[in-house]
Amino acid sequence: MSNDQTTSSKTGANNNSVYSIIKQALSGEHRDYTTGSIRRAVIFLSIPMILEMCMESVFAVVDIFFVGRIGSHAVATVGLTESVLTIVYSMAIGLSMAATALVARRTGEKDPEGAAHAGAQAINLALGVTVVVSLVGAFFAGDILRVMGASPETVASGASYTRILFGGSVVIMLLYLINGVFRGAGNASMAMWSLWIANGCNIILCPILIHYFGLKGAAIATTIGRGVGVLYQLYHLFKGKGLIRMSWKSFTPDVPVLRSLIKVAWTGTMQFLIGSASWIVMVRITAKFGDAAIAGYQVAIRIFLFFLLPAWGMSNAAATLVGQNLGAQKPDRAEQSVWTAARYNGIFMLVVTLLFLFGSESIVSFMNKDAAVGKVAVLALRVVSLGYIIYGVGMVLTNAFNGAGDTRTPTLINLCCFWAFQIPLAYILAVVLDMGPLGLFVAIPITETAVTASSYLLFRKGAWKKVKI
Repeated sequence: MSNDQTTSSKTGANNNSVYSIIKQALSGEHRDYTTGSIRRAVIFLSIPMILEMCMESVFAVVDIFFVGRIGSHAVATVGLTESVLTIVYSMAIGLSMAATALVARRTGEKDPEGAAHAGAQAINLALGVTVVVSLVGAFFAGDILRVMGASPETVASGASYTRILFGGSVVIMLLYLINGVFRGAGNASMAMWSLWIANGCNIILCPILIHYFGLKGAAIATTIGRGVGVLYQLYHLFKGKGLIRMSWKSFTPDVPVLRSLIKVAWTGTMQFLIGSASWIVMVRITAKFGDAAIAGYQVAIRIFLFFLLPAWGMSNAAATLVGQNLGAQKPDRAEQSVWTAARYNGIFMLVVTLLFLFGSESIVSFMNKDAAVGKVAVLALRVVSLGYIIYGVGMVLTNAFNGAGDTRTPTLINLCCFWAFQIPLAYILAVVLDMGPLGLFVAIPITETAVTASSYLLFRKGAWKKVKI
């Protein structure tokens, strides 16, 4: 065989190998992630989780893309509503985090019935919480926008949008939570497909319903899309062939399991509420500089999310591996999994940093045509991206704590770094020193560096390996 033929054969084999890995990662087959290659385990889990998070980020981008055609008041409404909805997202993520941790532990212990039971109890808990949130948001939609600093025009045109999204927040909660159950069981492919289906519905419905109903059409489309995703999840929980198979008996209230879920979930929820509430305050400070500043900041946040959520997918892979390997009594393997995922995430975020530094104007112009809004968004992308590599590593470390069931540690880190440091720093730079929106943006990478450094030091101590759930 000639050298050219040999090279061609090797290249073909490598391509087949890559194709095979991707195909296996998306197949949804059950695998034991407590044995074998750590690198392969990270890749198998990360591929569907990254694609899942890509779809979650597309939700935000699709809405802002179509709503941006209506006007700056509409964009401001979406931004302010989403800022407050981060409270709902925080509760959903906190409950999802608890479900992932418990389901992963039971899976690592080779107890599929216990895993299904834990997932069902998490759904019970989520439904109870969502009733209160939906009622409050639906009745006080206009007041929520006013408190966030919206102009009278924005309140008048956007209250119905806010009311619909809050009223349908049950689908937000369940979509996050059930995907957490699937991830904990190692079935990241199912979580991915539910987001793809939900997003496909949203992409199709959003322009159609905006055409007929205006801004509130975007809220209807998003709610319907997520609802279809939830129906798909429930079908596979009850009728699917995966590790997790629920029955109505699984939902019989179990006080000890609910107590364990609440123990992990409430600090997990606080962890994200602390971070999310600090972002709400940041948006409120931005409102001092007018609707264009708010809209530009929101456009930038959606672009951030589009690239950050795939990185979050990689960190979710670390959480699953930590939970399952601790359940299998393999703490050293759990730690090695975290460092492998952190290395890959850092490389990904380096690419994103370069993209934002040199291509931010093109990205923003695709999302928005208003020059004043675009100027703020470009500035935000370039400044905040300077901390992306460090942030990528920090995301993995944070989710490693969460996957172990130690949601308390990152909660305390967030409390100190976001509230005692970021908010005062942002206010001083933006308002006191009169730097405007630039001051807010500068405070973000500085704070994220502090979060990552704190997480690294505490992770190295290893107390998370001893958490029992």
